[in-house]
Amino acid sequence: MKAIKNKVQLIGHLGADPEIKIFKENNQLANMRLAVNDRYKNAKGEWVEETQWFNLVAWSKLAQYVEKYLVKGIEVAVEGRLLTKSYTDKNAVKRVSTDIIVSEILILSKKNAVTKELV
Repeated sequence: MKAIKNKVQLIGHLGADPEIKIFKENNQLANMRLAVNDRYKNAKGEWVEETQWFNLVAWSKLAQYVEKYLVKGIEVAVEGRLLTKSYTDKNAVKRVSTDIIVSEILILSKKNAVTKELV
């Protein structure tokens, strides 16, 4: 059971083009926002649609892959681990943020739905 601690898998659509940052020694970081839609019946029996947003972070070669192939709107499956950070904002309010550190990404959109050229 050790291998399934702190593991998350999600399927959703990117809400914007990934933001890429390059650091020295060719280390690269990709930040993305993932929208995951859910549909369920409420107590009245009505269908309710709900969207949850997740922060995704990819490093190194995975970030290079993200930069090359992923764009806003593309459907992806991601696997990774949760990382929670606390910080104080500019108004001195303590905030908590949870990111998903991505270890795997799979493109689910059809090839013709991708606007970047797949090489």
